[in-house]
Amino acid sequence: MSSDDERSADPGDGAPEQLALIRETVRKAKVPRAKPRTWRGAALAKELPVARVLVNKGVLHLDQYFDYAVPEELDAEAQPGVRVRVRFGAGGRQVRGGRREGGGLIDGFLVERRAESDYPGALAALAYVVSPEPVLGPELLALSRAVADRYAGSLADVLQLAVPPRNGRAESRPSPEPLPPPAEPSAGSWERYAQGPAFLQVLAEGGAPRAVWTALPGPHWPEELARAMAATLASGRGALVVVPDGRTAGRVDAALTALLGPGRHALLTADSGPEKRYREWLAVRRGSVRAVVGTRAAMFAPVADLGLVAVWDDGDASHSDDNAPFPHVREVLELRAAHGRCAFLLGGTNCTVEAAQLVESGWALPLRADREQLRIAAPLVRTVDDGELARDGAARAARLPSLAWQTVRDGLRRGPVLVQVPRRGYAPRLACERCREPARCRHCAGPLQAPDQRDLDCAWCGRAETAWHCAACGSNRLRARIVGARRTAEELGRAFPAVPVRTSGRDHILDSVPDAPALVVSTPGAEPIAEGGYAAALLLDGWAMVGRPDLRAGEEALRRWTAAAALVRGQPEGGTVVVVAEPTLRPVQALVRWDPVGHARRELAERAELGFPPVSRMASVTGTPEALATFLAAAALPPEAEVLGPVPVPVTGPGRPRRPGDAPPGETWQRALLRVPPGSGAALAAALKAAQAARMSRGNAEQVRIRVDPPDIG
Repeated sequence: MSSDDERSADPGDGAPEQLALIRETVRKAKVPRAKPRTWRGAALAKELPVARVLVNKGVLHLDQYFDYAVPEELDAEAQPGVRVRVRFGAGGRQVRGGRREGGGLIDGFLVERRAESDYPGALAALAYVVSPEPVLGPELLALSRAVADRYAGSLADVLQLAVPPRNGRAESRPSPEPLPPPAEPSAGSWERYAQGPAFLQVLAEGGAPRAVWTALPGPHWPEELARAMAATLASGRGALVVVPDGRTAGRVDAALTALLGPGRHALLTADSGPEKRYREWLAVRRGSVRAVVGTRAAMFAPVADLGLVAVWDDGDASHSDDNAPFPHVREVLELRAAHGRCAFLLGGTNCTVEAAQLVESGWALPLRADREQLRIAAPLVRTVDDGELARDGAARAARLPSLAWQTVRDGLRRGPVLVQVPRRGYAPRLACERCREPARCRHCAGPLQAPDQRDLDCAWCGRAETAWHCAACGSNRLRARIVGARRTAEELGRAFPAVPVRTSGRDHILDSVPDAPALVVSTPGAEPIAEGGYAAALLLDGWAMVGRPDLRAGEEALRRWTAAAALVRGQPEGGTVVVVAEPTLRPVQALVRWDPVGHARRELAERAELGFPPVSRMASVTGTPEALATFLAAAALPPEAEVLGPVPVPVTGPGRPRRPGDAPPGETWQRALLRVPPGSGAALAAALKAAQAARMSRGNAEQVRIRVDPPDIG
């Protein structure tokens, strides 16, 4: 062993010299550095060197495309539809090496490659391509633009709803190979509808029928939706079904899996988690699956060769998005059906006024069962005047009238009994004490209110009403009360001590209950499914639902009641429903006859006479009094537009959750309603969008919120 070897054997000897040598070697090495994101002086793509980009800025005055230069090294990846990062906000004088520099990095979508730009100055270069995965196709872009224009919003805001956030792990995995089209399904329970088999046959042959489907009560509708999707898949096309919530999506998912097997459809719900949801969405985008079942955001699912769009229970509030520009699933799917020339199916056990309008206008055809099939599927519905609660001495422990108490007792002998109780916060509107006709303003037909419990004014236009009298019966006495306290599970438990009591509501929602005697107390929309159906159901505090201060109160009450009653066994099996409400009310009579279509048609005729939506188009504008007045003065509204209000926006109490459109804590806001006749909705939306864009470009700090077709107008 040499002396050099002996010295090197000591780990501590010579270490400083070795480290210095390593540092010097690294310092002199030509390590490739990251390229500057301005790509100063870099060569541009030889073909189509200009990229048209939609930047992710949701402000209206920037709702346009911006041109960027495409560096040669990004030429292959910078294809239409990919996500990119660009510099935005640089001044026009910051030009170096033929490239505009400066500004902050921001996300965007590459929309188009062009040979030259319309912009005469120097262009900034694309910073980099986030992912080569094309996620924004031409059809989705066109749909998003149509939605933005209809709701006076920006394209960037719509794409925030339409394209889910990127997940690198999901994107790196390949999607499965597409399966061949399935065989045409049999009609199954669609045989109960006169036009049901023919509807499926047209779908299987590649047709594009449009139908408003009033489904029979009972457990068969998920399978019927699945058969409609299977018939569309058999024609080689895609199908999309949007439902209100994850529980409902799970039922349709199970029915479709049972009918076609796994691997033929994707389930897009928020419960899936970001990675799984994005992986399923990519499978749809890549064409691996052509059927989608999902909740609200699935209305934008990029299904290849779309042949059918369907929405279930379009009256559910979950179908209206809470984020700007607040699109509604029904309207978006109507746009997809019209632009894509595909089939359209609007289904539910109830019928909304908008659905009735589609049939009345001839845009869609009705799809209903005859009365004989309805008598087999629907339960027996009986009514109890809520005033009897104060007079009935029987069953006083549970504060139930005798008929309701007897129905519960008989039902518990055969299975579970459902008890529907309105949520907290249901506040009734004013109505005639004698005939229950809603009290309306003589000027705009809006609902009257009494904020200080004494003076009447209109909730829409704010005008005072000093000499109100009922137009139907002439009475001048008003009613705004709920007879009877909320029924609770504890009270029912005391009335039926030997029966288990289960609750389902906001804090804890049950998916299902066994086919055994039990009392199931639920708020509207949280009713669990009973195996074999409920033996009976009680619909309590009906006046609280019908009397809410909302244009849709009667329609919504009937929708809630039919959804609950549809879970009850049919009349031949002894199924009985008792609704505690005024028997003469129109929604109650519609429930007794099980005629939601007739109720919707009468509501539509009444709204047409009074100029209410959906016959007219409405928009709400909310903000501080000064900002609202300035906005309305500057907006170039259509000549036929009618301004109702402004009126104060109710202040959200401390500790209560804020809803979209509520005023910020400590601020006083007002709301104005803008109403236009049919055919002027597009002009109204364009005027509101232009006024908001001009206001933002001037840098006004005070916020003004716009919502076209607001679901709650009072």
